[in-house]
This record gives sequence, C-alpha cells and structure tokens, in this order.
Amino acid sequence: MLKKERQAIVLQQVNIHNKVLSSDLSLVLNVSEDTIRRDLQELAEEGKLIKVHGGALAKSFHFTIENQNIYSQTEKRIIAHKALEFIKEGMLIVLTGGTTIRELIKLLPDKLHATFITPNIPVALELLEHPEAEVIFLGNRLHKTAQMAVGAEVVQRLAGIKADLCILGTNSIHPEYGITDLEWEIIEVKQAMVNCASKVISLAISEKLNSQQRLQVCSMEQVDALITELSPEDDRLRPFKAKGVEIF
Repeated sequence: MLKKERQAIVLQQVNIHNKVLSSDLSLVLNVSEDTIRRDLQELAEEGKLIKVHGGALAKSFHFTIENQNIYSQTEKRIIAHKALEFIKEGMLIVLTGGTTIRELIKLLPDKLHATFITPNIPVALELLEHPEAEVIFLGNRLHKTAQMAVGAEVVQRLAGIKADLCILGTNSIHPEYGITDLEWEIIEVKQAMVNCASKVISLAISEKLNSQQRLQVCSMEQVDALITELSPEDDRLRPFKAKGVEIF
C-alpha cells in the first residue's frame, strides 16, 4: 500500500471515530506503530488532524472558534433533523458531545422550553444560544481532548437525575457489542447518562455502523432508538432492528 493510500485510511478512521489510537491503526493497516506515528505527524503538520499522546483527534471533534469544519456534515444534518422530533416542550434531556449533537442544537426552536444537562463544553456553549433553554453544565475535572467534565462527582450527580431523554453521540456501534468507546473516564460518564434516562437514543452516521472499540458504553438492549442518515429500511440496519431497537 502506498503511503498516500495509507494516510487516506488513517484520516478516514480519525474522522469517523473522532479519536483513534496508534496501536489500533497499526493493527488495521498491518504496519509498525513508528510508521503510524510518522503518518500522524505528517497529517498534523498538514493541518488535517490533531496529534495527541498515543494517537490522534479529528479536527472537527476538537472544538475551537476558528475550526468550523465538520466531517460528513450533510449526513449529520439529516440525523439532526430526525432527532429533533424526539425533543418536546418541558423535557429534561442529558446530552453527550460530538458534532452531530452540535448540529442538532442549532435546529432547536428559539422558543423551546426544556432543560439540557451536559458535561461537554462545546455542547454547553451551543446551548447558550437558545434563550428559553435552561442549561446545566456538570463541571468537574476536564478531559482536555474530549473537552468534557469527567470523574466521580459528575457520575454521582447524574445518578441523582431522572431524565426524560439521553441523546448519545456515538463513536462506534455494533449489533452484538453495543456502543463502544476508547477511554474509561468518558465511558463512565456516558454510562451514568444512559442509566439516568427513561429513553436512550444513539446518533450515528452509517460509517460507524458495525464498528467497535475497546470498552463498552452500553449494550444494544439499553438503546431505545438509533438514528442514522439512512432510510430505516436500509439492509445495514436490519441487525439493529433484530435487537429490538427502533430505527429512524
């Protein structure tokens, strides 16, 4: 495989999953970790991703005022429009992070009265643009790459909440392995969000379907609805329907 082809796959994986580990890319591409580290360094120097210890972040995932580029934005807007139908007046909603959720927040009606709880800084900032929405930020120690609060205090506060809806930004989803992610601190918070809500919906572009990472956030049995940009009748969604998940 040529270096250009390899780096294109690396960049695609980073953009799909928001964060990837050098060790995982090494296994996928069957090259050494040194080769992957050099690829990540070159791609970072070209401004295509953000190199971090042990791997890389997608530029769109790491929110800054200057960076407004969003991977698969058209697909994410389709998902956001579908997800908007779940949000009703007076609801208490817990939100994770991610670019798809930020697209959803942009669509919220200005006069919507609802309460949104999030540990994610970019999501909280987007919500501040909606004058009638009450925004509760679950602050504690900040996870710098994920730009969200993590730790026991956040988990404990979520345990005392009874939310109507949990909206999960999803890194990887598989009918057998459920929703998975990379880092334990982030997973603990997401698990607490799932456990505190009456209904859980997962937002995922189709490129994330049938992929898995190292640690489980929740099983598919804990997910009430899956929203993608695909038609609900698409064959790729049948294994998720078989698990009893509503497809939108």
